[in-house]
Amino acid sequence: MKTNLLLLTVVLNFCVSVFAQSGLGLSEKTNMLEYWTEFDPKKKEYREPKKILAGYITQNTTLYSRDTYQLEGIVYVTNNAILTIEPGTIIRGDAKTGGALVITKGAKIIAEGTESFPIVFTTNKDTYSRKPGDWGGIVIMGDAPINNFGGVGILNYDLDPAYSRYGGNNTESSSGSLKYVRVEYAGKKISSKKEFNGITFAGVGNGTKIENIQVSYSDDDSFEFYGGNVKMKNLISYRASDDDFDFTQGVQADITNSIAIRNPYSSDLENSRCLEVNSNDDVEKFDPLRNKTNVNATNLVLVNTEDNNQGLIKEAIFVSNESKLYFSNSVVFGFKDFLMLKDFSIAEEFEQHIKIKDVVVGHCENAISSLKPKDVLAMDVNYIFSKNNIAVSEGKIEDYFMNTNLHEVPDFRYLKIERNTINLVNK
Repeated sequence: MKTNLLLLTVVLNFCVSVFAQSGLGLSEKTNMLEYWTEFDPKKKEYREPKKILAGYITQNTTLYSRDTYQLEGIVYVTNNAILTIEPGTIIRGDAKTGGALVITKGAKIIAEGTESFPIVFTTNKDTYSRKPGDWGGIVIMGDAPINNFGGVGILNYDLDPAYSRYGGNNTESSSGSLKYVRVEYAGKKISSKKEFNGITFAGVGNGTKIENIQVSYSDDDSFEFYGGNVKMKNLISYRASDDDFDFTQGVQADITNSIAIRNPYSSDLENSRCLEVNSNDDVEKFDPLRNKTNVNATNLVLVNTEDNNQGLIKEAIFVSNESKLYFSNSVVFGFKDFLMLKDFSIAEEFEQHIKIKDVVVGHCENAISSLKPKDVLAMDVNYIFSKNNIAVSEGKIEDYFMNTNLHEVPDFRYLKIERNTINLVNK
């Protein structure tokens, strides 16, 4: 009996060590989704607002955790002011006036929560009446480079024209810090064709701290990046209507240890992706002599949690030919297409712009597709995948991740335990 128990212990230790050494997907040391996240915000009880934020914040201001705040209309932080938000503070966006928070160029936000006391931006609606697009969202503008002509962009969010510009030459500029922050039910429509995002980063420099942020139920993108130079980690996009992470206007981005959790019944009917990588969103403003979008994405999990036959979940990643993507050490599960290309004509062009290495692709109908199908036919996909250690497999979602139950605290660390054929028999 002792011999068998010892042998069982050895086998289990072997399995755990294999899991710990996979290096794929989210960090395997701890479950990053524990403690500070929320996957059922519809029924989460929040304190009623006691103070109103409206108009313009022109001097250094602190929001305190003992108070709950309501954003009425678009609230601008201007005049190089710093808005500091204490850990545990609740800010609720007003649905009637389209509450939103705009950090203008030169101003800063310091919103550093903790695992125990995250900062929460959410709707002011009551439990169970909340829905995507209840309020605006957060907009942060800086003076880092973008690839529009003149190096300047204007956000078309119906903002005050004096405070809608972003972009410049300061790659290392700081717009402040976001850490342990949740954003829920943002993305209010501005017009029939335009919505706020959960968080919009426009011309933001790499001195800005962006980590441990969850955006849930946005009615547009969870995270959108217009140019800039950004480094971020531990980001969570949950049930976005449009893209989870949208990169354009020449942004130079490093994103690591982050996850997009999609559900078909939250997605728009078309063009909703986990990663969308473009170099411009308006060809008339695009300056081809400036930086193209370049995204370095490592240790990501891109997952669709539910199958359906309605075609609501399409590609996990979309890349245009004016952009570059390096995608590595990641796990992708449950999409029609793992990768969708735009205007890549030959394999050499593909490999010049897109590098994929050490990736698990599970339960995807197509590995690589194109808006021009003949382009893919010219590629030796098997050769590309083989030399870059890209494993394509089939299975159920619970075969890939430790705990996919979103009614609990989920754990989307990659589950890689080698099967062992030793039979243990107690004597």
